[in-house]
Amino acid sequence: MQRPADTRDPQALSRDKTAIGRAFGRAAATYDSYAILQRLCGDRLLEIAPLCPPGRVLDAGCGSGWYSRYFRRQGHFVTALDISSQMLAFAKKRQAADGYVQADLDALPFRQGSFDLVWSNLALQWSSDLQQSLGRLVSALVPGGCLRFSTLLAGSLPEVDLAWQALDGSTHINRFLTREAVEQATAGYGISLSAETVTLHFPDAKSALWSLKGVGASHLHQRSNGKALTRQRLALLDAAWPKDGQGYRLSYQLLYGVKG
Repeated sequence: MQRPADTRDPQALSRDKTAIGRAFGRAAATYDSYAILQRLCGDRLLEIAPLCPPGRVLDAGCGSGWYSRYFRRQGHFVTALDISSQMLAFAKKRQAADGYVQADLDALPFRQGSFDLVWSNLALQWSSDLQQSLGRLVSALVPGGCLRFSTLLAGSLPEVDLAWQALDGSTHINRFLTREAVEQATAGYGISLSAETVTLHFPDAKSALWSLKGVGASHLHQRSNGKALTRQRLALLDAAWPKDGQGYRLSYQLLYGVKG
């Protein structure tokens, strides 16, 4: 089956996986304090579909190991995988999993049929080729195994883009695949998809930005002008940031994938 051209990430050629790993590594110590969206999204994914009976689990993009610990408590044998060695060290210190592997989701080092469940919560948006990465995740499953993943869609973080465009005319968010592109990437794998919009609120623009930086998700594939965020520029950003009665908004388009 020929892969449609637009299932590749629109910024794949400019992607620096080493820099992505460093960004997440710097956030290892603060990750759990800022991972509101990650836990909300992961808990929602657990609600959408029941898990397989206890078996071998791959937590692909484990971060601090929050869900690795959850699966281990449920009696699974858990392998935690992340691109960041610092994240893995943090997860290992907390005894989150039974095994730890540093690897890129685009280059999984596992043989076919290695796991009963593959779980990937808000990590696949960093993949350069979603169809290829999903193919490897599915291949790592035993026949009849379970796949659970979540990712971000185009239209996420519009508030960040609007505020920065008003301030300096540059883009400060990464582009994400459309729902249609993800549907094309998942075709033939037997994956069911569902989507929802989640909006978080913050007291100011700085807090909203720190919710991204604190989990390591502030890496830009295409760099902005690099000007320092001075107090004056932060005040201008505050003024331009979309807000409502609950505070400064940060909106996400979430997509969930379930197989088995």
